[in-house]
Amino acid sequence: MSALAISGKPLVLVVEDEAITRMAAVVMLCEAGYEAVEADSGPAAVLVLEERTGIRVMLTDIDMPAGLDGIKLAACVHRRWPGVGIIMTSGKVRPAPGDVPSGARFIAKPYAEASVLAEIGRIVAQ
Repeated sequence: MSALAISGKPLVLVVEDEAITRMAAVVMLCEAGYEAVEADSGPAAVLVLEERTGIRVMLTDIDMPAGLDGIKLAACVHRRWPGVGIIMTSGKVRPAPGDVPSGARFIAKPYAEASVLAEIGRIVAQ
């Protein structure tokens, strides 16, 4: 499955409430040849997924406000958009068994950009 954005590049949704961290992730993705779209909360991410087609991967923080943290968001995306690969990150929260959906991946913060990019590449290649 190789859904591409209008630009022809794989599209990655970055969900992060910390603006600087979110911007750094977007820059990392763009420099690696991906197109990125941003959301600053779980509810905003759901809106993006409802309105935008072609999202191939979601990179989400776990510890977020607005009642829909990254664990709940990942479960929602896994159920509603099964074609979207999921990478969950956190420097504060370690997911318990069962918190990470089947096929999703957890990467602890601070993460090495190479690890995140390798995982995104694996998902996009499927």
